[in-house]
Amino acid sequence: MIELIVIGGSAGALDLMLDIAGALPDALVAPVVMVLHLQANQPSLMPDLLARSCDRQVREVEDKLTMQPRTIYVAPPNYHVLLERDRTLALSVDPPVHWSRPSIDVLFESAADAYGERLMGIVLTGANQDGAAGLLAVKRAGGVTVVQDPQTAQAALMPAAALQRAEPDHVLPLDGIAALLLGLASAPREARP
Repeated sequence: MIELIVIGGSAGALDLMLDIAGALPDALVAPVVMVLHLQANQPSLMPDLLARSCDRQVREVEDKLTMQPRTIYVAPPNYHVLLERDRTLALSVDPPVHWSRPSIDVLFESAADAYGERLMGIVLTGANQDGAAGLLAVKRAGGVTVVQDPQTAQAALMPAAALQRAEPDHVLPLDGIAALLLGLASAPREARP
């Protein structure tokens, strides 16, 4: 059973993340953590935008925050987000990865270490390779790996890099990702997509 969903994207991904948040089925209790590459020196409007697009609680990540079911967590500007083994969220100001802080790789790699096969990682549109190594870590840990079909991406470099490096379980357009999430909510507890 999937206990956590991590989603990363960059150029063109905000609208997709809003659509995914709005499509999350009520029966899906797993928390969702999102990383979007953001300007370091500006506050993020993403939590407010997400809260308007869905019926879930949306929170910007704070250090040592314990995750709650049916909640979407958003990486703040200029901080990496990590998942600790005790299932809390942590913030880091370690150097940028692929010129990005927050980094998708940092979130996905720490989540893979903490959640293993109970994790789903989704890489969306973007213009660098951040996310490819992290998605490979999710795959190696036994989690479910999903990449937006690069042909449907505004910026194909990020999903193409993840596709090449991680050989994901699913390569889908946005409506396919929404259908996969719907299937998670309706699957028997012991079944895995």
